[in-house]
Amino acid sequence: MPAGPRPTGPKAFDRRLLAPAAVAALTALAVAGCSSGSSSSSSSSSSFSSSSGAAGSATTSAGASGSASAQPGGGNQLQSDYQKVIKEVLPSVVQITTASGLGSGIVYDDKGDIVTNAHVVGTATAFTVTLAGSTKPLDATLVGSYPDSDLAVIRLSSPPGGLRPAVFGDSNKVELGQITLAMGSPLGLSSSVTQGIVSATGRTVSEPRTEGSPGAVIGNMVQTSAAINPGNSGGALVNLDSQVIGINTLAATEPDSSGAAAPGIGFAIPASTVTSIAGQLIKDGKVTNSGRAALGITARTYFDQNFRPAGAVVVAVADGGPAASAGLQPGDVITKIGDTPVDSLNSLTTALASLAPGSKVTVTYSRDGRSTSAEVTLGTLATP
Repeated sequence: MPAGPRPTGPKAFDRRLLAPAAVAALTALAVAGCSSGSSSSSSSSSSFSSSSGAAGSATTSAGASGSASAQPGGGNQLQSDYQKVIKEVLPSVVQITTASGLGSGIVYDDKGDIVTNAHVVGTATAFTVTLAGSTKPLDATLVGSYPDSDLAVIRLSSPPGGLRPAVFGDSNKVELGQITLAMGSPLGLSSSVTQGIVSATGRTVSEPRTEGSPGAVIGNMVQTSAAINPGNSGGALVNLDSQVIGINTLAATEPDSSGAAAPGIGFAIPASTVTSIAGQLIKDGKVTNSGRAALGITARTYFDQNFRPAGAVVVAVADGGPAASAGLQPGDVITKIGDTPVDSLNSLTTALASLAPGSKVTVTYSRDGRSTSAEVTLGTLATP
């Protein structure tokens, strides 16, 4: 499926397979939002790529004046709802430019803090920010970045008056079928909006490992049919109550079609994760509570006699940690977390990403050729 000609404009980041939605190269399942990138989905064979987004879906550029004309069948009411949400939320969505690309961000507070994807900021510490409806670039610096959850906060050096912080919604109230609007700067087209619905919740998605990104595995993501294209990463996924329910991060691409976009498959980091991580970065400059489940082990992929991945072998066990308390030892090969098979370190990480600290799970493992299991109360993933 040809992507068609690309508009001219600033070059953005791109990821492979599961790619963040930043503007740059497009890849497999593209991550929506800021810069391009890619990664692989744990729940399907599709690939994801950041900022690439689904090609072929309409992108509406905000800013058209005039009232909505009447639509047959009462469609003008829905149109009015869309316009109301766009008027209320779009001023909170900004464009972020670095030396290597561009993405989007959301005004978090009136002090000039802006939340975005970690893959948008990459390794940069200084940025140019353009507010919605403005052409004047503003300087910003890095507050903190947490690549493990693909989130970062930057701060305007001289915040102007009248900043419009976004309102973040309750992730627990996000339901299938809810109408969503994705806002950001796809392909450098600032203040653009696409529309869709919540297609699924609770998705666990893996981003690819690239320069400046460790290849995060993110759980509880919101899947949406709203188009997420390169440059959308870090932008807002919004409901019709004018609340941000997620940060656009990834878009899907066809795995066997040279990176052609898979229309209508995008992913957003849920608002609850965004506010938790952003709040810590603003307060402490770092993340002290990841909110991510952990076994308290160091592991690597285990290969069987035929050199095929066959589990995750425990290399070290943290003293007093969840695995140690459950009796796991170095040399044990983990083959299942709950009902989820584990055949590699990546699949172990993916299985844990969908679980919460404090929850109990049955860990199946092999020791000296014998399969056994233990109930483990999961801990919290340590932060740097």
